[in-house]
Amino acid sequence: MAKILIVDDEAKIREVIREYAEFNHYETGEAEDGMQAVNMCLQGDYDLVIMDIMMPKLDGFSACKEIRKDKDIPIIMLSARGEEYDKLFGFELGIDDYVVKPFSPKELMARVAAVLARRKAAETSAPSNELVSGGLVLNKSSRTVAIDGKRIDVTLKEYELLAYLMENKNIALSRDKLLQDIWGYDFFGDDRTIDTHIKNLRGRLGDYRDKIATVRGIGYKFED
Repeated sequence: MAKILIVDDEAKIREVIREYAEFNHYETGEAEDGMQAVNMCLQGDYDLVIMDIMMPKLDGFSACKEIRKDKDIPIIMLSARGEEYDKLFGFELGIDDYVVKPFSPKELMARVAAVLARRKAAETSAPSNELVSGGLVLNKSSRTVAIDGKRIDVTLKEYELLAYLMENKNIALSRDKLLQDIWGYDFFGDDRTIDTHIKNLRGRLGDYRDKIATVRGIGYKFED
């Protein structure tokens, strides 16, 4: 049974999400602010976090950064604001999905199921433990990336994007294909989401940035 942490400063919203989550056979925990959420994630094991952005003590974005320092937990952000900037900023931090309030609890549970399914598939599908291209090494067991023996920091989505590109090396992949296979059918994003992540990923790869080539009129490919 998957365990979900529900983080929102509004008790009524936590209650609604909890009821639907438990109806869908998930175990739940609750936090009323970002600081409490960080502490609970560090002290316990959760399979997914549903977290509001605007909260006292520590906002959702800041809490996400802190959690990501120690735990690789899928995160779905909730927000009353639907601005593109907030969505892109969230995905740059490595969140897995973004839901705008007011939302349908049934749709939220469908998104939870999709995120958990993608994570399970990513953890069980690869026969090889490492993807290697010169001094660039992606380790699937630890979900880490290293360059010339030195580990580099990447967000969860940057890791998944790089892994997908390396697994499909020398194949031109469209932006739509990347959105569908990495973010999932239920993600309402656009091409700029991919472009933003590619830009950030290239910046982290240093001398290996040119491994990710732009295919004009199509998308991107990993050249090896």
